Amino acid sequence: MVKEEGRVYIFDTTLRDGEQSPGISLNAREKLEIAEQLARLGVDVIEAGFPITSQGDFEAVKSIAERVKGPVITGLARCVDKDIDRAWEALQGAERPRIHVFISTSDIHIERKLRKTREEVLEMAVAAVKRAKGYCDDVEFSPEDATRTDFDYLVGVVKLAIESGATTINIPDTVGYATPDEFGKLIADLKTAVPELNDVILSVHCHNDLGLAVANSLSAIASGATQVECAVNGLGERAGNAALEEIVMILDTRAATIGRRTNIRTEEISRTSKLVMTLTGYAVQRNKAIVGANAFAHSSGIHTDGILKERLTYEIIDPKSIGLEQGAVILGKTSGRHAFRAHLAEMGFTLTEEELERAFDRFKVLADKKAEIADADLEAIVADEVRTATDIYSLEYIKTASSTDSTPMATVRLKKNGTLFEETTEGDGQVDAVCKAIGRLTGVDAKLVRYDVSAITGSLDAQGDVTVELEIDGRVFIGRGVSTDIIEASARAYLNAVNKALSR
Repeated sequence: MVKEEGRVYIFDTTLRDGEQSPGISLNAREKLEIAEQLARLGVDVIEAGFPITSQGDFEAVKSIAERVKGPVITGLARCVDKDIDRAWEALQGAERPRIHVFISTSDIHIERKLRKTREEVLEMAVAAVKRAKGYCDDVEFSPEDATRTDFDYLVGVVKLAIESGATTINIPDTVGYATPDEFGKLIADLKTAVPELNDVILSVHCHNDLGLAVANSLSAIASGATQVECAVNGLGERAGNAALEEIVMILDTRAATIGRRTNIRTEEISRTSKLVMTLTGYAVQRNKAIVGANAFAHSSGIHTDGILKERLTYEIIDPKSIGLEQGAVILGKTSGRHAFRAHLAEMGFTLTEEELERAFDRFKVLADKKAEIADADLEAIVADEVRTATDIYSLEYIKTASSTDSTPMATVRLKKNGTLFEETTEGDGQVDAVCKAIGRLTGVDAKLVRYDVSAITGSLDAQGDVTVELEIDGRVFIGRGVSTDIIEASARAYLNAVNKALSR
């Protein structure tokens, strides 16, 4: 990657660090769908996964490498031979491959986690960069927990990594410990101590444990960082990573002050955020900057009056600049497959024929229930079909009965490998009865950790969007389902989480 003056490169780690958030378990088809949208968004680098961790992650990285064009595709590897070999095996079909190697460099990590010496870590880092360089020209090196690493030792590691062939040096604030002034100074001091950093991409990866990931990233940019590692909606371990949409829109909105730019197509931000929310099951808070439901909402009389007179009175970002087209009504019940397919293509979705047929069938059912269908409805339907395309069990039929003086009952019919299974169960309510029936049919004993319901659009005939978190065999799985019927949406969400558990 050749550095451009004034450019900040966006490295997206939604599919790697983001997927490490508790309960998220994306399959290869879901990861590919997100990667294709990230390419449309215009990110420079997609960290597609950690190939050594599982066969599923390997297959996902391999599929993305072979099919997604434009961005650099990278896979993560520890400074271990088998990790690097496996990463290259997954990445070798990429148009622009990169191997990203990392090793801990803080004393607490070296002594307590790695149980090695500083000298051994240096040797491992050099060997790893050289091995990766033997596979491809583009190699990134990260000294994990850099902000708690002895500065002189960090300088030595970085110098050796560059000498060994690293083309990107990434400085992670792994535990979100730094403050903006400290992190900016660290980047500036490193550039002074290691002049060779001017010849490579200098990257930062900030975590949000103290709520400072975006601020630290901006401070690093001001000190000369040329790449920011971030995730859509700020997903990631613990409190998450720097939010991609916030970094991008700060640089865009304050371009005259900051003087740095990205190549992101900002009008794709809203769609990307919604897709990631839908497929991961992780919703953002309503007041989340840029992509929250309230980000462009105005309630105060003074604010509303000002907005009606002049948008700039209370909005510093035009909603259209991130792809928000409020109230856009599209297809109806008379629309055919051709119009449906064409509109999905305009929205950026590419479905197989089987997925298209299932989505179209869902659309026609919805069109009979809703007079007006918005893009948000279609996004929910398509994401639901992508999410359930590889499910072991599929939902075929639900019948519920309930009244104030009788015990709620539910009959549920599932399909597995072409065979139908049916169960009738009682419960505390209709949703409880449905979920119990699914549990009996699949043989999965689950504990409900969280149950959330929201509306996809604002009308009374809106589709319900249900998210559940289930604890199954000590692990948490997130499921999501949509339908105009809340009971059906709940069944879809519950079954989605169960299917994820069975797939693992």
